[in-house]
Formats: sequence, structure tokens, C-alpha cells
Amino acid sequence: MQVKLLPTPEQASALEATLTACNEAATWVSSIAYEHGVMRNFGLRKLAYPQIRARWGLGAQAAQHVIKKTSDAYATLKANLRAGNLGKPGSKRYRKATGKPITFRPEGAQPYDDRMLSWQIAERRVSIWTLAGRIKDVRFTASVEQLATLALHRRGESDLVCRDGMWFLMAICEVPEQALNTEPADFLGIDLGIVNIATTSDGEILAGRRLNRIRARERTLRTKLQRKNTPSTRRRLKKRRRKEVRRARDINHKIAKHVVAEAERTGRGIALEDLRGIRERVRLGKPQRATVHSWAFAQLGGFIAYKARKAGVPVVHVDPAYTSRTCAECGHIDKANRVNQAWFACRSCGFVDHADRNGSRNIRARAWELWRRRAQSTAPASPRDPGARLDASAVPPPVTPAVQALRSSER
Repeated sequence: MQVKLLPTPEQASALEATLTACNEAATWVSSIAYEHGVMRNFGLRKLAYPQIRARWGLGAQAAQHVIKKTSDAYATLKANLRAGNLGKPGSKRYRKATGKPITFRPEGAQPYDDRMLSWQIAERRVSIWTLAGRIKDVRFTASVEQLATLALHRRGESDLVCRDGMWFLMAICEVPEQALNTEPADFLGIDLGIVNIATTSDGEILAGRRLNRIRARERTLRTKLQRKNTPSTRRRLKKRRRKEVRRARDINHKIAKHVVAEAERTGRGIALEDLRGIRERVRLGKPQRATVHSWAFAQLGGFIAYKARKAGVPVVHVDPAYTSRTCAECGHIDKANRVNQAWFACRSCGFVDHADRNGSRNIRARAWELWRRRAQSTAPASPRDPGARLDASAVPPPVTPAVQALRSSER
């Protein structure tokens, strides 16, 4: 739950000094961890805890959270290396990730537990620890629904975040899930696309063209401002840099909420395509790359998945192969069936329909078949060759204590 703080200038100054000190300490702990090859929480406490408290004046809980944040950052790096997300050992990207300690931005998020942060939800106030002492009357703003969720479901830590001069608290809330509907009446197929963000098997087309026009206008404006490159244009670019992301996120939230509500109302499950790796599989011309890489299909899928769990609606992911070429009426597969982006015309039975609606019906049918067979998914594995050999001319990464520690779990 994101809650916006409304600190006074004096309170904001204290929060900024605290956040900067915590992130400077985390960067120093990271250098110690890299030098000694110790990334675990308790090992780092022995090496860094007294120095953190003496050098930066952090409290006991703040110092422990700084160490834990550093340890978690290296754990995330290790997981990404193991999954191959940062390239193969010896590649330029791999060496860049493992060749130096992790650093933290001065405005990076800092976790707070209940000993450092207390909520007065009814008064819309928080009491928060800072280097200047505990500030007991920091105001925050929230809707009625947010206040109710905080009061009923807030658990554990909250992260203090500074973004574009605004202050936020990210509070962890554990909302209980409803019992899963194990006997859905049918499935609601969702075809995800760029022109039409989502098309349901009921024939409903959700968003699409308007968002794409806005994105094209934003890209054109950014190009003009970057080419001009004056102080005023740089200020304007900085002000608008997250506008498109916020708009796309808001639209995805609305689409996900509508889809889940419709499935819950009709007693159906939700069928989605598994589009992992699609950007690597598809070859595009330069004018199309910006459009495809701004396509937030994974975000929309994630929103639908967690809202569905909350509502008890089952979600099934299916293999999207040939869903756009297969006739939903007779099952005939032919590349020529797809007349253009918008229309589908079967060369066998003559069935004509909107192309995205035809694809969503195929997705629905595959999900229903999977559910009847109690299978999990027919989606292909992510395209990765773990047995591929490195080029003989590749320079191996330096074997530092940090690299040894990161590789230890892979041996």
C-alpha cells in the first residue's frame, strides 16, 4: 500500500538526511561484503555493525536494516546470475555485474519496522525515527479504502521512499485470499496485444488505440525536447519522465479489475497467454521496437493474477502458439487465415471474426481443456541453453572473494 507523506520542510530535511546516511552506510557495507566475500546477514553484522553505529550515528534497528538490505541485494544478484538473467559467465554483462560492489543511490528506499515507525491511522499521522530524533506528527494522505486496508491488514515492515521530491511509505499488507473456485463454469479467454491491449472471448475490446496515440505523442515530444537541450527543456523532461509509466499502470489496473470482476460474477476462470520471451523470439524493425518494448503485458498479467487470487478466481496460462492462425469454429490452422491485424477469415469453413476475439476464443478453449485434464500449463520453457559453451577468446571474470561467494551455491 503506497501512502503519501506530507512532511513540513523541517521534517523533510530530517528524512532526507536519514535516507542519505542509511544508503551511504549500505554502500560501505557492500564494499566490506565484496572485499571479504561475506554476503550473509549475520556474517556482515560481525564485520560492520559497530562501525555503522559509530560512523553514521544510526540507531540499532536502522543499522541492522542497513546490513539486511545489503545482504538481500547480494542475494538478488546471486539469483539473477544463477538464472542467467545477467548473461553467461565471462560475458561483458556478467563481468560488469560481478566486477565491483553493489552501490545504493542516496534516495534509495530504506525499510522501517514497528520499532522505528508507528501508525496513527485514524489521525492520519505517523511517528518515524530519524537522525534528528523521533518525529511524532508526520501527516499522510490516503483514501478511505486505503485507511481500512492499513487498519486491517498491515503487517511487518514499511519502506520509506523519496521520489521526485515527494515522500512515500510502502506498507506491506497481507490481504487474505478467498477460497479458490475449483469448479468454474467456463473460462474467460484474454488475448493480449499492442493495438488492443486486451480482448476477451466475450468480444469485449479493452483500451488500446488511445493509449498508443498518447505514447506516440509522448515519444515525439521527448525527441523534440532532447534535441533542443536547454535548461527549461531538461526541467520539463524531468517532470514528465514518469507520466507515461503512471498512465499505463493505471490503465492496466483498470483492465485487470474489470476482467477479474467479470470472471467472478459469471463463475468462470481466466485464461491468459504465456508470453515469456516474446521480445527475444520476435524480430522487429527499428520503428517498431519502441512500441513493442513499451508493451506492459507482463505487468497486466501480474495484476490479473494477484487480483484473481484475492477473489478466488482460477487463472490458467496456455501456450499462445498459433492462436492467431487457428479457426475458433473448425480448428483449421493456416497463416492465410489472418487477413490483417484486425480481421480473421478461415480458408476452410469461411468463418469471419475480429482477429483478437478469435484468438481469445482459442485461448479459452485451450484453458478449458487443460483444466479438464488437471494439467498446469502447456507453455514452452524459456529459451535458454544451459549447456552452451563460451567462446574460446572470452576473458574469464576475475575470481574475487565476492565472485566466489556468489558462485558457491551453483557448484
